[in-house]
Amino acid sequence: MQTNQKTPFSTVLSIVEQDMRQVDQVIARRLDSGVPLVGKVSRYIISAGGKRLRPVLLLLCCGALGFEGDQRFNLAAVVEFIHTATLLHDDVVDDSALRRGSPTANANFGNPASVLVGDFLYSRAFQMMVDAQSMRIMEVLADATNVIAEGEVMQLMNMHNAQLTEAEYVQVIRSKTAKLFEASARVGAILSGASTELEEACAEYGQALGTAFQVIDDVLDYAGDAHLMGKNLGDDLREGKTTLPLIAAMQRASAEECAIVQQAIETGDMAMLDAVLEIIRKTGALAVAREAASREAQRAVDAALRLPAGAHRDTLVQLASQLLDRKH
Repeated sequence: MQTNQKTPFSTVLSIVEQDMRQVDQVIARRLDSGVPLVGKVSRYIISAGGKRLRPVLLLLCCGALGFEGDQRFNLAAVVEFIHTATLLHDDVVDDSALRRGSPTANANFGNPASVLVGDFLYSRAFQMMVDAQSMRIMEVLADATNVIAEGEVMQLMNMHNAQLTEAEYVQVIRSKTAKLFEASARVGAILSGASTELEEACAEYGQALGTAFQVIDDVLDYAGDAHLMGKNLGDDLREGKTTLPLIAAMQRASAEECAIVQQAIETGDMAMLDAVLEIIRKTGALAVAREAASREAQRAVDAALRLPAGAHRDTLVQLASQLLDRKH
């Protein structure tokens, strides 16, 4: 969890730092397998770092609602396993070579190992869900896992589709990314025995935060620091992903400029990246996308303020407010 670099999330890490140590212990214990390659690949991707926002979100909601039972550590590990499984499968689908500055698991171990270990993490997560002995939690996490898979298929169907609308883009990221944020926060509320109103506030917070997080991620693909991000700029373009910066640019560009962006999306031609970046800059597309993320971040803040006052609620508010300052 700890990182030497100051990040917008460092304040969040401090309030749940002790809890996350417990989660890390659960993760290490439940990664154990009689098949050495399973543990090797799993540990490789989990130890690669990352913000661990989904388990952090579950722990923060538990904290805000006063739940201190050990089951929060188990379920925080569950959502991290589900997320890690999606990363393993994502990198195979996207043919990604870098994640967080290191070679991806598929680059190191091959596609078959990555897919199969992703399957192992999904199945291990479902084994661990049973420990909670809550059909409601099982339902929320099972539904979330299904929606994430649907989102992945939607994204796959729209690769190199330059006609993707903003509404369709939002539907993909709400399914693919925001759904697990939403489920993580909702599970925290369910564990806490919260009222329907408080559960919905947590779920809305998670959905809004996850949506803002992905929009900023898509902005950084065209405006970030490749060294800080640990991946190559323009990867989304190479993969043919029509994200909000490109949609906003095409909405504001001339017909000639729009044709250039469309061709770049349809071909994934990285030789066109500089021309696309210039069109994005000229049209102010990144500011448009950041404003969309800002609206979602504010929706998250508003939802958090419906929770009981306290340090954990304050941290949820701060997390959403600082999201827009992300550099990686």
